[in-house]
Amino acid sequence: MSHFSLVVGSTLGSAEDLAEDIAEILQNRHHQTVIHTSPQVDHILIKPEHYLILVCATHGAGDLPDNIQPLLTQLIEQQPNLVGLSYLAVGLGDSAYDTFCQAIHTLDQQLNQLGATRVGDLLTIDVSQADPPEVIAEKWLDHWLTTH
Repeated sequence: MSHFSLVVGSTLGSAEDLAEDIAEILQNRHHQTVIHTSPQVDHILIKPEHYLILVCATHGAGDLPDNIQPLLTQLIEQQPNLVGLSYLAVGLGDSAYDTFCQAIHTLDQQLNQLGATRVGDLLTIDVSQADPPEVIAEKWLDHWLTTH
């Protein structure tokens, strides 16, 4: 059993809904979860044996949602040492835009620059496609869980 902290960036609620679906999948597989919808740096300074999952929609012209922008600002200003932090990242967006899933790429890059290690493929979900995001995320998560 592992512990997962889910950090959510959501404007219209789709990323929050997806984080709840991911948490339920993990709980059904006997993992512990906590969801942060107003994330702060303290929420990602977790124990080394814990995992962080970023779930973030892209807003506007590649912007982060308002609720997660303070986290990015704190990361840039405080420059915490994130060596030892293992994380997964899921982005939601519409591929019709040039800035498709830019928000999750921005967060991924910032965590990486601070020493954190992404331990799985970055998942970008095109919300304009037929498959619901939770179905895509479950396949991705199942693959990760079976290989780690």
